[in-house]
Amino acid sequence: MPRNSNAERDNPCLKEQELSYKCLNKNNFDREKCEIYFVNYNNCKEFWNKVRSERRSKGIVPYLPPVEERAALKAEYMKSKPT
Repeated sequence: MPRNSNAERDNPCLKEQELSYKCLNKNNFDREKCEIYFVNYNNCKEFWNKVRSERRSKGIVPYLPPVEERAALKAEYMKSKPT
């Protein structure tokens, strides 16, 4: 459970972040064993930073879409993403 009520709204990568922390705790903070979680978290942050930047440049507010719209936005991106 997030520490504050706005954590999920403010951090679209909260799940990935928590999985990274969980892996570190489980593996006695051996970063090598958690590398896949870090890559996933960084990919998530990169994706949402692009979304935030595009929305800001288009004047769309809020810059980060509401929590309930994020899954659809991500799915749409995955469909249009070149393989």
